[in-house]
Amino acid sequence: MATKTETRKFGLLDKLAYGAGDFGCNMSFALKGTMTLFWTQFMGIDTIVMAGLTLVTQVWDAINDPLLGAMVDADRRKYSRNKFLAYIWFGSIGLTVAGALCFIPLPGLPSMAKNLVYIAGYVIWDAFYTIANVPYGSMLSLITTDPAERAQLSTFRSMGSMVAGIATGILIPMIIYDENSVLLGGRIWMIALIMGIVGFICFQFMIRNTVIRVDTELTLSEDAPKFNVLLAMKNFVRNRAAVGATLIPVGMFIGMYGAGTATAVMFQAYFNAARFSGIFSMLAQLGMFLFVPFINPLVKKIGKKEGVTIGACVSCLAYILLLVLPITPDGKGLAMFAACQVVAAIGGGFGTCVLYSMMADAIDYEEWKFGVRNEGTTYALHSFFRKLAQGVGPSIGLVAATALGYVATLGPAQDPAVAYRMLKLVGGMYLVSAVLQLIAAGLIYNLDKKTLDQMQADLAARRAHNA
Repeated sequence: MATKTETRKFGLLDKLAYGAGDFGCNMSFALKGTMTLFWTQFMGIDTIVMAGLTLVTQVWDAINDPLLGAMVDADRRKYSRNKFLAYIWFGSIGLTVAGALCFIPLPGLPSMAKNLVYIAGYVIWDAFYTIANVPYGSMLSLITTDPAERAQLSTFRSMGSMVAGIATGILIPMIIYDENSVLLGGRIWMIALIMGIVGFICFQFMIRNTVIRVDTELTLSEDAPKFNVLLAMKNFVRNRAAVGATLIPVGMFIGMYGAGTATAVMFQAYFNAARFSGIFSMLAQLGMFLFVPFINPLVKKIGKKEGVTIGACVSCLAYILLLVLPITPDGKGLAMFAACQVVAAIGGGFGTCVLYSMMADAIDYEEWKFGVRNEGTTYALHSFFRKLAQGVGPSIGLVAATALGYVATLGPAQDPAVAYRMLKLVGGMYLVSAVLQLIAAGLIYNLDKKTLDQMQADLAARRAHNA
């Protein structure tokens, strides 16, 4: 049973604190997109082997999320403030150095040793990232019950991620590539260490300034049923809102990470502008900037499901244009590529702002529909499929790029025809991504504005009756 406890009034500090949490997460996560290039171009792992290793590590990454979520849900120990904050604190300590373990610069190692170093570094980093990130995502539904306030928290979380992404996305390529677009892999581990320290500071700010207003502590009688992980998973699958809210980022990540290698190679070998690739990549964040000032009235007027569906249609149009327009390897071609990215960003901006709040609403939907709350497991299963997409996407992208002629050891010196194919692969992967998001938001996610309002009213009445 959830009851609301009156404490500090919800306000700007709550939003800044929650946004700082995702800024901290992304200080560790931002370099993940560089991992494939580091281990193939700099460390020399074969691209197909790397595709397999990426899939294996991401499957493990996905599996340990629901395991941790179940552990958090089943944890009934008393903490001085909140168990979610306690787990985040522990995870943030490990993340301070764990990111650097993924970029140990030892290109002279034997092939099998490189594979083992990659797996070990990734598993250690992923363990601490999961410990911090799963409770962090679960906690949004406990800070406030108001749908508009949740949308604001979701927006500030996305803003924290976006600011971290913009800062690292613009600066890092300028540091890790030379003027000929060759990757300088030996610099990356130090960058990762510095980012880990910055992330730790952000986590501490979030922990100290977060107020939990929804009390979900349970007092169990001796004959009360034990926490059932399998039942929680079954409820997730039956929770149509959670499935829809999960498939939206799954589609997003399959496109984003699937196109990651092709995008990097496109800027290296087609446009010869790898050092400035971050500037163009950050155009994808433009849509959020446009929607942030209006997200609250837009949510109240048109609803989250409706806004995301409309935006996905716009993104589909942008990526169709990216495939059919004659984009040349010069300034004019770069401008056309940027224009398509801007249109796609406008389409995806609303969804980026409200995505996390849609998952918080889905957690409420589980309580409304099934009479139970499993924040940790529900969000962890959501994270499971997100991370699975983060593994499937790069593996598909690497295999596709290799099939189209990409040779990692050549770096920016790819055949011109191969470089052009990378441009088309980018457009194709992003179009698939937009179509998947359209299906998830428009056909699967079932909390339209009217249903969401009714759900919140029913839950408020139920909690008031049980208080």
